[in-house]
Amino acid sequence: MAFEKITEQSSLYDDLEKKSVKEILTDINQEDQKVALAVEKTIPQIEKLVSLIIPRMEKGGRIFYLGAGTSGRLGVLDASEIPPTYGMPNTLVIGLIAGGDVALRNPVENAEDNMEAGWQDLERHGVNEKDTVIGIAASGTTPYVIGALRQARNKGILTASISSNPDSPMAQEADIAIEMIVGPEYVTGSSRMKSGTGQKLVLNMITTTTMIKLGRVKGNRMVNMQLTNAKLMDRGTRMIAEELDLPYDQAKNLLLLHGSVKKAMDAWKGK
Repeated sequence: MAFEKITEQSSLYDDLEKKSVKEILTDINQEDQKVALAVEKTIPQIEKLVSLIIPRMEKGGRIFYLGAGTSGRLGVLDASEIPPTYGMPNTLVIGLIAGGDVALRNPVENAEDNMEAGWQDLERHGVNEKDTVIGIAASGTTPYVIGALRQARNKGILTASISSNPDSPMAQEADIAIEMIVGPEYVTGSSRMKSGTGQKLVLNMITTTTMIKLGRVKGNRMVNMQLTNAKLMDRGTRMIAEELDLPYDQAKNLLLLHGSVKKAMDAWKGK
């Protein structure tokens, strides 16, 4: 029996070019509302995955995302946001995309069809059994990802997959399969839409929960964020001023002295 791709099924809408701008926008929004509900159904699988990631990262393990096209770009995006948001090194969550960094802006012909390339990319980073490898592919059929997951699993490395089709070939290679079934896309086959939105939601959930449990958040605040611009300096200063009941200027001086909200607070409380 051939594998059926829901992601390739015909849109529930037709004659799109005949619709008004408002009709198109309303239809897309209506479809997008289905995404969060589809993701909600995958929470048990995400919980299982995160619960296994946390102790691995506490022992020095890393998260690797692998994908092609939109899926690969979303993995790289999520990974790139961890250092500024949580003050973590950029070596702990790593996004790999078929075709390399050039594929972030331009399609690379046949890059996703190479079954060996994904594992080769992982090997260049010295992937090991403390790490977690998460494959991302709306279709669940991307060879670049499938080959990497197969090799990683054979080496005893924790593997997971994020897809929008049930029982995909990619899911068969993963220890934990996260399958958020968002249905056919508004533009038939355009998985950058609902599938991409769902992938972003799942990636947010994985890394945010992991960082919170690793102690990178206090209360509800990013106390380890990198102070890379005036907005973040102001946010950090206000955190310190509120937490320690200090004037704004004194809080800012404390932040500048110690370089992070957490270090500033710890130093003041340890006086």
